Amino acid sequence: MPTREQLKVYFDLTKMYVSVNLATLDRRIRNVVVLAGQEIEIVIYPNGYWIFV
Repeated sequence: MPTREQLKVYFDLTKMYVSVNLATLDRRIRNVVVLAGQEIEIVIYPNGYWIFV
């Protein structure tokens, strides 16, 4: 289950004008991975921080 911080960041990212193709939770390390558009990959950490990969 994603944390509240991860959900906040995820919904903020969905407000961008790029389609989200896939969003999944890595259960081992609790990160949310989002694939959006053609080339955008974002990792959201449990504390709400995120990075482009």
